[in-house]
Amino acid sequence: MILYIITLSCLLLAGGYVGYRHIFRIDSLNQQRVINGALTAALLLTAMSVAHWTGLFPQWVAAKVTSAAYTVAAGFFTGYGIQLIRLREEAGEVEYMHRSFWTDVAPSIVAAALFILGIYRTGLLDWNYFTDIGITSGLSLMGFGFWGWTVRVVPEFRRKGILVLDKMIPWKKLVSYSWVTEDIVQIDYINSTKKISDFQTFIPSEDQLIIERILGRKIEEYEKERNKLMLQQKQSE
Repeated sequence: MILYIITLSCLLLAGGYVGYRHIFRIDSLNQQRVINGALTAALLLTAMSVAHWTGLFPQWVAAKVTSAAYTVAAGFFTGYGIQLIRLREEAGEVEYMHRSFWTDVAPSIVAAALFILGIYRTGLLDWNYFTDIGITSGLSLMGFGFWGWTVRVVPEFRRKGILVLDKMIPWKKLVSYSWVTEDIVQIDYINSTKKISDFQTFIPSEDQLIIERILGRKIEEYEKERNKLMLQQKQSE
């Protein structure tokens, strides 16, 4: 039992390290990767089911493997969330963020509900019933809820850059902006591979002047650094 607990603790720390290192990014997901991931998971579950039916994968082993997977997930999402909090602190105070019930309050309610459900799943509310799967699955729900609370579904325009989901775009990498529609602004920036990328976000009409002032000021303030990055991009092509 002690060895089992030590193993789960090591898996929790390993998952937390991977999440904190920000190896995985939301914007790296695309249709092909999602499909490949779903197919891999389906094949793995099918193989485990076949092994269980043939007696090669008994119930007690399946329980340990499942607990290990839950533990890794708990560590990963917790570390990921801590990294996002650190990133938000480094980006400085918020200069503008479009707030509404659906973009600000509702996601926080869902994240809090997942966290509370995780506490319930661990068995802490019922002291007479504890299982390793219950504890680890509860921890994974708590980690996922914590991560969901740290992610913002709308960009945050902060003092040092723009936070978009789980990445920060420093102001010196901002290239330009343009209005795609009356209330949708497109922002072009230099990504980590020194290529031009963009994202679009909704800006209500009453806040458009604020955004134009912020973006215009930042583009002018970081003109020299941006030109240097653009020059490096051309030299690398």
